[in-house]
Amino acid sequence: MTPLTGVDGLVDDAAERVAACMSDEALRSAAAELLGKRSLLAGAHRSLGTLEPDDRRAAGRQLHEARSRIEHLVADRHQELARRARQRMLHDDRLDLTEVRPGPSRGRLHVVQRTRDELEDVFVGMGFVVEEGPEVETDWYNFEALNIPPAHPARGMWDTFYLDLGDPETILLRTHTSPVQIRVMEAQPPPIYAVMPGRCYRRDTPDARHIPIFHQIEGLVVDRHVTFAHLAGTIETFTTAYFGPNIHSRLRPAYFPFTEPSAEFEVTCTICQGSGCRTCSQTGWIELGGCGMVDPAVLRAVGLDADTWSGFAFGFGIDRCAQMRHQIPDMRILLENDLRYLRQI
Repeated sequence: MTPLTGVDGLVDDAAERVAACMSDEALRSAAAELLGKRSLLAGAHRSLGTLEPDDRRAAGRQLHEARSRIEHLVADRHQELARRARQRMLHDDRLDLTEVRPGPSRGRLHVVQRTRDELEDVFVGMGFVVEEGPEVETDWYNFEALNIPPAHPARGMWDTFYLDLGDPETILLRTHTSPVQIRVMEAQPPPIYAVMPGRCYRRDTPDARHIPIFHQIEGLVVDRHVTFAHLAGTIETFTTAYFGPNIHSRLRPAYFPFTEPSAEFEVTCTICQGSGCRTCSQTGWIELGGCGMVDPAVLRAVGLDADTWSGFAFGFGIDRCAQMRHQIPDMRILLENDLRYLRQI
């Protein structure tokens, strides 16, 4: 054929040929025959030299347009085949969720996660922000920055899981969410009003009130002229807001290396309403957590002037709150995933 003979028919034939391709392999073969060195289009290009200059320019333009149209046909077909392949893959990977047993049962969040969400809502309503940190911590963040140097007797209060990483006893699963307090004070200047929820780990023996993998939420306030009275008022405000107006808190002296003075706070046992039961050891009170004024040594560890800034911190178990809120007599059931029980709460 001459360059100008049958070009339109060549494009039409190419359109039919490309549309008939049902796989990438067939499309590549067709593209090679339509656009390759041995194609009719390439032969027409080679014969341009036999034409007069004016005819050569017109024929070259026509052949270029024909090649562009065929290349677009091939590209469009390639996208269409890719789209169909993706649809087939999605169809093959589709899960038929209608195969589940009919009935009203539906999945939902675990009671501990629901409790965490509710606690965050309460504290956000009190003016706190929510901060998070890593569960694998260094010894410095988990202990040393919190005024617990190596070999300090207070480390015995935390039955620690150490990881086989780096130097011995330098990397661990955090025993509390207090390391997040250090990270927050490093990252931003006061005033600070923040709560830190998260998962913690200790080598505790499981019983009605203790499990080795538990959830904790801690609060930190650092500002000017903060006193112990502010701490007591914050804990009482939280207690009545979360548990209800009939549940109250009380503080009793305690010791924590990172607070001075320190206290443990208890709330009225929600299971027996203060009359005494097995869960509260017949006292009518349940220990919820610890609290106290931030030790000046902790402030200095993060570069804050203890003469200018003061603050308080508190922390308690989210699992313990769930136990109190939903009157769960034994915390170990939270790890057993017994749907017969979890559906009730």
